[in-house]
Amino acid sequence: MIQYLKRYEIDEIKYNDCIKFSQNARIYAYSWYLDCVADNWDALVLNDYEAVMPLSWREKYFIKYIYPPVWTQQLGVFSKFKIEATLIKEFINAIPKKFKKITIQFNAENDLSLFKTEKRLNYILPLNKSCEENLKGFNNNRRRDVKKAEALNNCIDKEIDKNEFLEFYLSSDKNYELNLNQFSKLKSLILNKNEAINIWGIRKNNILISCLLFLKDSKRITYLLPVSTNEAKENGFPTLLIFELIREFSKSGFILDFEGSMIKGVAEFYKSFGAIKEDYFLYQKQFYLY
Repeated sequence: MIQYLKRYEIDEIKYNDCIKFSQNARIYAYSWYLDCVADNWDALVLNDYEAVMPLSWREKYFIKYIYPPVWTQQLGVFSKFKIEATLIKEFINAIPKKFKKITIQFNAENDLSLFKTEKRLNYILPLNKSCEENLKGFNNNRRRDVKKAEALNNCIDKEIDKNEFLEFYLSSDKNYELNLNQFSKLKSLILNKNEAINIWGIRKNNILISCLLFLKDSKRITYLLPVSTNEAKENGFPTLLIFELIREFSKSGFILDFEGSMIKGVAEFYKSFGAIKEDYFLYQKQFYLY
């Protein structure tokens, strides 16, 4: 039986164990992560936490709706057992009718064949080879960037202070802007003391010029937020940080998850590391209010 449990009713140990030992674990689904990034969240739970489906939700003008929280890519159903399309259907049908609009980005291992969905694009790199073998999978531009960046002999710092990262992020030029809610959630996430949060950077004359915030759980390394100065980009430092990540975790069996992208240029950048395509699915449904 599938039950709808409010956040305070959830057994966190059982819930998080279900995520951790699931075949399709994603860091976004852990309770601590959702507490940081979701306005509100509850969960659908099958029997004694055999499968779970977190539901992040908001309320506007007294209307409740399910939405994908900022800083998450793939949620959906998680289980250590194989997840059939019929089980996905049962979970979707169990979503309470009080939610008048549903928008969920289901993870790549969820079978949404019984529903009309929109395909989304992600790139991943299995880290089961040696660093040298992975480097052979880079295209010419990436190999050239690695060589150029390494020749400059700048320091790679693997223990960047979280507040220093936030200050660097705020002061850096970006081709996008975060609204107050998005930045508030990012700050809440970064300042969380969970060991999954890692920040590496490159310094020039002891000044931070390139940074990468990534997440590491039991199966995946998630490339969450890169930040670099224009000088750092010109010298290939963002590529060097990714290469250092691959070098450190080569032959580990982890999956490096690039988190996208639907933007062609960004997708090509991820693909240039030898990453492979992974499709996930956007499901949407809206109920009439009258």
